[in-house]
Amino acid sequence: MKILVTNDDGLFAPGIRALTEVAKEFGDVVVVAPDSPKSGQGHAITIESPIRLKKVNYMDGVEAYECSGTPVDCVKLAKNVLYKNDEISFCFSGINHGSNASINIIYSGTMSAAMEASLEGIPSIGFSLLDYGHDADFKPAQHYARKIIAHCMKNGFGNTMLLNVNIPKMGVDDIKGIKICRQSKAGWKEEFQEGVDPRGQKYYWLTGTFVHDDPGTDDDWTALESGFVTVVPVSSDMTDYQAIGSLESLQKI
Repeated sequence: MKILVTNDDGLFAPGIRALTEVAKEFGDVVVVAPDSPKSGQGHAITIESPIRLKKVNYMDGVEAYECSGTPVDCVKLAKNVLYKNDEISFCFSGINHGSNASINIIYSGTMSAAMEASLEGIPSIGFSLLDYGHDADFKPAQHYARKIIAHCMKNGFGNTMLLNVNIPKMGVDDIKGIKICRQSKAGWKEEFQEGVDPRGQKYYWLTGTFVHDDPGTDDDWTALESGFVTVVPVSSDMTDYQAIGSLESLQKI
């Protein structure tokens, strides 16, 4: 089988190398990833400039390309250009440097790449490690990625095509296990730091604090803080079904 590996941190980030090492155990791997970090790109695509794709030496036994576009562009090019006549069996995205739990999934290029693949009918998993450090220890994440991939290949993805997996910053022996969760209702309290560049022009730098005020105990953020690897089934359908009935009166105006 052919496995597509991608990310949003760039082709030479440690996390995607760690994921590629695991994916190689399960099939023929092709890596298509951005040529520079593209964190926070969400589901952005490139439509107003050409996209460049360059084959590079990466890892023994692995075909790899760096892409000038977004993470979603990487998946589109893999599916529709590089392997338009071949079936891609699975897509694994990550391992992201930092959390993609809760609302972070909306902004994540890592998860958007995996979602794009799922929209193309490819079962996909996004992996994230709650460690932003370039020297992060990816061995625990590799351990659980290996277990989750093996299980899903054998037993399927249930009633979804996309999983969001987050791994806490802990040693393998300290992690309590895997928990299937819902996405936490949380968000960012945003701030903009104002500055002046050398030419005297103002600029603004986005910062913020993550605020978790979800009252439940079955959400991904709570499980991560309790030491579990979280698995959230994800859908591209953004319909708020609970609101449909409350808006029926609009049909009568």
